[in-house]
Amino acid sequence: MMKHTLAVLFCVVALSLSAQVQAFQFQDATGKIHKLADYKGRWVLVNFWATWCPPCLKEIPDLIALYENRKDVMVIGVAMDFSDPQVVMDFVQSMSITYPIVLGNRKIASQLDEISLLPSTYFFDPDGKPAARQLGIISRESIEKFIELNSTKKSVTSAR
Repeated sequence: MMKHTLAVLFCVVALSLSAQVQAFQFQDATGKIHKLADYKGRWVLVNFWATWCPPCLKEIPDLIALYENRKDVMVIGVAMDFSDPQVVMDFVQSMSITYPIVLGNRKIASQLDEISLLPSTYFFDPDGKPAARQLGIISRESIEKFIELNSTKKSVTSAR
């Protein structure tokens, strides 16, 4: 029941974002630059989270599974609670997070919107257009259902 509710919630909250949200440029903790245009042809999920946030921690395994198992989805995590980057990176290693992690701040977050709740997830379609925004926890099931309902092509799934 809870998973079904989350899937419905994600679809209901799937509102188009403002036209000003068309691009972003994030530098991850390894120094790699990630631009929305780099992922044309793939769904892009940008997830704002914090190490102290229980719902954020609950959704991490689903985000890892999406990143590792779906060729058509790119996941970028933005850690919003760091004072020491090494603490975040130790946490990332302890959680076995394999997707890119950006050490976030308000300036980085403002490229998409004002972040008022963690976790917050922004989802872009394969054409790079804003597709949805989820305030609060998200699940792999709800993301895959959203892709299925909003995809013109059949999703491609395979390990990286």
